Amino acid sequence: MLYLVATPIGNLEDITQRALKTLFGVEIILCEDTRKTLNLLRHFQKPGQAIPKLISYYQENELKRIPQVISFLKQGKEIALVTNSGTPTISDPGFKLVREAWKEGILVVPIPGPSSPIAALSASGLPTDKFLFLGFLPNKSSQRKKLFQQLKESQKYISATIIFFESPFRLEKSLVELKEVFADIQVVLARELTKIHEEIKKDWISRFLEEFSQKKPKGEFVVLFNLKQELG
Repeated sequence: MLYLVATPIGNLEDITQRALKTLFGVEIILCEDTRKTLNLLRHFQKPGQAIPKLISYYQENELKRIPQVISFLKQGKEIALVTNSGTPTISDPGFKLVREAWKEGILVVPIPGPSSPIAALSASGLPTDKFLFLGFLPNKSSQRKKLFQQLKESQKYISATIIFFESPFRLEKSLVELKEVFADIQVVLARELTKIHEEIKKDWISRFLEEFSQKKPKGEFVVLFNLKQELG
């Protein structure tokens, strides 16, 4: 059985009892970063409680690991997959392993929990009945602009709230490109969710750009906007 276990995106108290029971009950935990997972387990470890075997599983070694993991699962071992934070496979490694597990008839069990795009959406004040999650945007500026233009021209997503991840190093560029395609619309920026410096703000793109010209953005961002609400 393969468990997909969601872990905290910041505040450790957000982990569920079911997640802890699963993590300390399996034989193997696949980790995007074994050091971070070990720290998490040690934080919640009870006296006499053993920590399962930790195996690194990240984007660069995913294809190499899959045959080994599938072999373990076929032997009857129970395995959990975690990422550094949030829900596995959501803009994180794991999709290819889950796909292979399905092919092999192996049961895949989600252990739900924290997810930054859903947390940001719930507190954004934007429509939540339909949304489109883009994950991380393309690296090239021309590809990002093309994506934004396709969204603008598509009637399919006109009423959907658009959500994507952005780093503090590229946030300003993405906002400038967003403004070039959609004009000066309002967006919601959610950063450092559940952490000490958590902040969720809604403002015009131009206002955010003005703010960032004085003080560079810090932290990981979730960006949200709604085309129907802004474009009419």
